[in-house]
Amino acid sequence: MLERLDDRIADPAVYGNPAVYDEIFTSLRRNDPMRWTSPAGYRPFWTVTRYQDIVEIERQNDKFINEPRLNLNLIEDEERVRAGPGRGTTNPMRMLVNMDGAMHRAHRNITQSWFLPASLRKIESDVAALAKEFVDLLEARGGECDFAADVAVWFPLRVIMTILGMPREDDQKMLRLTKGILGAADREIANGLSAGETKRKAIEEFFAHFATPIAERRARPTGDLASVIANAEVDGRPISDVEAISYFVIIATAGHDTTSSSIAGGLHALIHNPSEMEKLRSSPQMLPSAVEEMLRWVSPVKHFFRTATDSYVLRGRSIAAGESLMMCYPSANRDEDVFEDPFSFKIDRAQNRHLAFGFGVHQCLGLHLARLEMKAFFTEFLSRVEHVELAGEPAWIEGSVVSGLKHLPIRYAMRR
Repeated sequence: MLERLDDRIADPAVYGNPAVYDEIFTSLRRNDPMRWTSPAGYRPFWTVTRYQDIVEIERQNDKFINEPRLNLNLIEDEERVRAGPGRGTTNPMRMLVNMDGAMHRAHRNITQSWFLPASLRKIESDVAALAKEFVDLLEARGGECDFAADVAVWFPLRVIMTILGMPREDDQKMLRLTKGILGAADREIANGLSAGETKRKAIEEFFAHFATPIAERRARPTGDLASVIANAEVDGRPISDVEAISYFVIIATAGHDTTSSSIAGGLHALIHNPSEMEKLRSSPQMLPSAVEEMLRWVSPVKHFFRTATDSYVLRGRSIAAGESLMMCYPSANRDEDVFEDPFSFKIDRAQNRHLAFGFGVHQCLGLHLARLEMKAFFTEFLSRVEHVELAGEPAWIEGSVVSGLKHLPIRYAMRR
């Protein structure tokens, strides 16, 4: 039974079923909040399910590092990557989220100013215009659509692609490749391939695709974020092609997928809580707190790993140097010790210090952009959509790293 629980913790299908996930992780928080976990086919790790424990880990980024293991992957996939052209790591790309210490700070500084509130104010009108465009699309659909697949995935994607300076004709490909990386374990997305093979193919295609814009921006820089990344330097040296392309990948994938999940999941929560929907309609000034509750509720990033650099005791459990810890963010955001009535969706929730963006030095680079996009979209949506209801069964991506709604059939009426 214990082995079966370990397997369920690692099972991507569990992350595609919020009710099952909540049942398992509520029990873990209550009975085994720091669980030594040994799923079949995976290297063992500590499953960390409580809010304060995750904060304690994240704030000590010298004692708990990102390398060499960032996510939950099968041993055979980790060994394939380790044997490849990398540095003995289990991470196939040289991304910001894989880095630690001074290297992480230097690479984060390349783009950080672009995602600060002062810079984002310059694009507020552009984001609002794109929000209007995608609510116009809802209107054109005639009252019924798959909101997750037809609208929610496209709006944040177009925002981040605009910031990067990528053309609209690339959007379809970027979405497909993003699904191949972040949704590789989902049976519908993988279409018969293994998760490792699906992810490998998507990464190879990403690298091939972004080699051209990097070369173009180096030859003829423009004012977009792609030019900033392509021509960046760290410690006086230009970043390598692998670093530049990896940077493109993290911006182009994480820069939209988590936000689209939060928008779709936020609407789903409002539909299931009509009193909260009406409260928000009648008091639109509550939208900032509603957005925070949507982020807590959805928690699109399901986990990251850290590796202990030395022995450490956490919640009475002895962690050895080199052991991995899986920080379970949705579980932390349902922690009964931190959130009053955590399984209720409340748009006016006070003291909502959720961990949807992580915590500490590795907190999400794009958190201000995500909030801006969500506020812009729901401002437009609530002002123009008079009624919305489910028109079928929702479905979630089966993925233990990033997961959100992949299908949300809705029926709606626009305001006259």
